[in-house]
Amino acid sequence: MHQILVYADSLSWGIIPDTRMRFSFEKRWPGVMEIELRRMGQTVRVIEDCLNGRRTVWDDPFKPGRNGIVGVEQRIEVNSPLSLVILSLGTNDFQSMHQHDTWHSAQGVGAIIHAIRRAPIEPGMPIPPILVVAPPPIQEAKGAIAPKFEEANLKAVGLASAIEQVADETGCAFFDAGSVTTTSKVDGVHLDEDQHLALGKAMAKKVASMPATD
Repeated sequence: MHQILVYADSLSWGIIPDTRMRFSFEKRWPGVMEIELRRMGQTVRVIEDCLNGRRTVWDDPFKPGRNGIVGVEQRIEVNSPLSLVILSLGTNDFQSMHQHDTWHSAQGVGAIIHAIRRAPIEPGMPIPPILVVAPPPIQEAKGAIAPKFEEANLKAVGLASAIEQVADETGCAFFDAGSVTTTSKVDGVHLDEDQHLALGKAMAKKVASMPATD
């Protein structure tokens, strides 16, 4: 049994755009990916650790527990042995209360990569490979989240390239979610059901092409 940990934010948690509701497992991309991998004959279990509002390495001034580097080593320890960690963060670094640029966010991704690799896993368990996924480009935010993501679409231009550079420097696999889907036209930030489907199928192909790790 191969266990894959998805460490991510609301785009992977599956929030339904402009609501506080959640798509069911088989409709959000980690679930689609698991179903597709099983259809391909792989014995796999996808573990979701996806939190609304999670940043890379910064706190949310209004909600506790959104700093993605805090406790990530223990999440690896809890869920080991892992065959793969899929890391997909960055969108929330550009909320309006932050003044970060794409370099800052990508460096945050890099810090989490290093934290995952130093996790205190049990002797003999593998240090899992990491697949870094850049989120699709943010559009102009609409609806209830518009004030929270005001000008995020401008601040985050070039994020995928910055994250890809960090992935390359740290020896991680990389996938650009923006190569297969945009964000929702409903709120400009999250994913619609058909976008989850497209991303999940593409991620299954990407994961299936990677060397297996027991």
